[in-house]
Amino acid sequence: MRYTKRILTICFLLFSVTAIAQSSQAKKIVADKIAAIVGDRIILQSDIKNSIADIARQGGTVPDDAQCLLMEQAVISKVLMLQAEKDSLPVSDEEVEAELDQKIRYYINQLGTQEALEEVAGKTIYQIKDDARESVKEQKLASAMQQKIVGGTRITPNEVKAFFDKIPKDSLPFYESELEICQIIIYPKASRDLEQYIIGEMNNYKKQIESKLVTFDQLAKKVSEDPGSKDRGGQYQINRNEKSWDPIFMSTAFRLKEGDISVPVKSKFGYHIIQMVERNGDDAIVRHILRIPPVTDDEIKQTISKLDTVRSKVVAGTIGFNEAAGRYSDDDAVKFAGPCVTGRDGSSYVTIDALDKDMVTMLAKMKVGDISQPTAFTDEQAKKGVRIVYLKSRSEPHRMNLDDDYSKISQFALEEKKSKTLDKWLQTKVPTYYIMIDGETGNECPKLMRFATDTKSF
Repeated sequence: MRYTKRILTICFLLFSVTAIAQSSQAKKIVADKIAAIVGDRIILQSDIKNSIADIARQGGTVPDDAQCLLMEQAVISKVLMLQAEKDSLPVSDEEVEAELDQKIRYYINQLGTQEALEEVAGKTIYQIKDDARESVKEQKLASAMQQKIVGGTRITPNEVKAFFDKIPKDSLPFYESELEICQIIIYPKASRDLEQYIIGEMNNYKKQIESKLVTFDQLAKKVSEDPGSKDRGGQYQINRNEKSWDPIFMSTAFRLKEGDISVPVKSKFGYHIIQMVERNGDDAIVRHILRIPPVTDDEIKQTISKLDTVRSKVVAGTIGFNEAAGRYSDDDAVKFAGPCVTGRDGSSYVTIDALDKDMVTMLAKMKVGDISQPTAFTDEQAKKGVRIVYLKSRSEPHRMNLDDDYSKISQFALEEKKSKTLDKWLQTKVPTYYIMIDGETGNECPKLMRFATDTKSF
């Protein structure tokens, strides 16, 4: 009986998402047939079919044995959840509600507005949450139980080597060149005169909207410099407790009454006017117009000079690069992850295709250990900045090996060890639960029958 943590984690994610996503499918698959019973909990055929449909709807690859795989993982998930209840693992109502809110916000962001989600689902937000609440709680209990089982698993260097030695040489993956790149970024500040000019324009926008010469969304589509909301007329769905939003923007928005428009306020992104469209407790729908005061060549030159001084201190060894980044960088990521660029998997190793073209050009002239001269650039939000770049390491294209890829191999070995730990636990616990598999489901998925203590045709 072999299961992997990766597959289980995917399963838990699928079931928590599907509970919401199946409400948002225009053509919902309907099937009331009971596929299995685990303890006092049932697994419906519709749960499995809707999970498969949701994978396809989101552009994922559906394997040929998806139904049997998801059924198997659903049974395991129920066993983990029931054991978590027996062990009284703590999962609070507040945690469940927070997870539901996060899922709802995800789908709202995907569809644009709360109204769009409710229209597609044919239900209100509260009905969608009610439908999903039980499955989200089950998922969190199962995840908590899995963490209890494997959370203390550790790996030794000898185990890492033994794991690597078992991999057939012709199966070792090939890795492209990877780099560790750190940077210090300073964003030039616009002159006071230009800031005052932008504030004047924003006040004029406010007067035009309040005089009904133009609607807020029409003006946002025309003049806003926020690419994330411009096409939606500046609209966002926000929650007071979300930490990703600028605190000045959030505090200003939640001081407004419905229909009110704020005076111009300055955030780390630029100047905003904000309109409160609708509010329900800590949730709100707002519109905003963003204008970014332009920086001139003079401001960029001054910033280059400032950053050159910082670079000189780092090169002279009077301050470390990380310390300098913490003290001088305007990059918010430094506070949470340090000054190094991170890849999609959260690691500090990135491939060249993940970098912007200006960075690639700069790195072509650098050796490992070099710190670049201060260079102007434009970030993903079209904001002008100046940065120095430190090339910490660069690997050559290679087959996986212990010298270059120890951390990756160690993680793979740890995941395998966790999987075996979970296997052993399941072999002991699964037989202690009443598990009935529908006869038709068992015929389609014969491997599933090893779980069964009973069979029945429903």
